[in-house]
Formats: sequence, structure tokens, C-alpha cells
Amino acid sequence: MKRIFRFLAKVVFWFIVFSVGLVVLFKYVPVPITPLMVIRYFESTDKHKTLKHNWVSIDKISKNIQLAVICSEDQKFLSHNGFDIEAIEKAYEQNKKGKRLKGGSTISQQTAKNVFLWPKRSWLRKGLETYFTFLIETLWSKERILEVYLNSIEMGNGIYGAEEAANYWFKKSAANLSAHEASAIVAILPNPRVYRANPASNYIQNRKQWIVNQMRFYGKFDLKAQK
Repeated sequence: MKRIFRFLAKVVFWFIVFSVGLVVLFKYVPVPITPLMVIRYFESTDKHKTLKHNWVSIDKISKNIQLAVICSEDQKFLSHNGFDIEAIEKAYEQNKKGKRLKGGSTISQQTAKNVFLWPKRSWLRKGLETYFTFLIETLWSKERILEVYLNSIEMGNGIYGAEEAANYWFKKSAANLSAHEASAIVAILPNPRVYRANPASNYIQNRKQWIVNQMRFYGKFDLKAQK
């Protein structure tokens, strides 16, 4: 038993060392690829597989899409510590009633999952997601979390990050996205492999308009003032 305990203790110790080291590394270095990108690439049955990902700094990503994802995905992003307890409780109640599964995940949680973990739901993944969310909220700034999120998230079939999404959907750079273009891209995030940002369906048009309205209500924000 002592040998098993020592072995497990070593595994836990080195996992913590490796994971903290990786989070510290990605505080300064662009994330080159994520597990989701690899999984999606090998899952694809298309003859011409696509994986488009082009990292750009947050200064080269339009404020419009920064605000759009906050308004659509996590309006408490600037004030919470990685977890929106109220949203989690609402999601739990909805799921308990047998309604469509809803995660209640914050931008920080989504970033932790996208960068370090796999997409399939499980208690193990949720536990690790909580751990990595705590790490990035502790070691990264809010600006860095949003920068990594906007460079890593799936925004189309084989399209990852705001720069490639802007180019794919609107033939321009992420820096030049208008509020309506940014909202159209963000509107497809619930299922970016099915929905289209341009041309948009009636559902996406309605969702896009809701996001634009939320952006007007939310107003200006300052990421650099956040930890």
C-alpha cells in the first residue's frame, strides 16, 4: 500500500508541476494548438480537412468582438473569479428538469477547457476544468484570458480564432470587424460547425441583433484595469 500511495503522490505532484508550468508558459507564449483542434481534425470525414488558426495579439482584435463575446457568453466576466455561481445554479435546475443541457460555463471555464482539455462531457473533465480555471484566473490577467479565448475558440468548421473567422466569414482582419459582423460570428458559437455567420439564417439574425443590443447596454470596458 505504501508503494501505491507513493506512486500516486508522485503522479499528483508531477501533474501539478507540469500543469502550473504550462499555464505559466501560456501566460506569455501564444497557444499554438489545442486538443479540440486536433480532435476535430481527425474526427473530420471530409476529403479536404481544414485547420485554420492564426494567433494575433488582443490589440489586433476589434473591441467589437471582445465586447460581443462578453455580452453573449459571460456578462460577469470582468467581475467574477472564474465561476458564475448563479449561472451554474440556473443551468443545474434546467438540466434537472430534463430540458436541453446547458453548461453555465464562463469565458474562463471555456478557455480552460479549450486550451488544456477535451470537449466530451464527464465528471473527470469538469473537475480538471475547475482546476485549470482556478489556475488561469490566479496566474493570468482578464485581458490574457480573453486573448487566449478569442484565439482558440472554434468559429466555424475547421476555423479557430477571431482572425481566421473574420477572414473566412467577412474577408477582413479581426481588427476591422464592425459590431454587426462581430455579433454575427459570436452568434454561431453555440454550434459553429452547423450555423453560418454569413449569410445568416433567421435564427442567427435574431441572435445577432440581441447581442448588438446587449453591447449597447453594456457600454465601454477596460480589460487593462482588470487583474
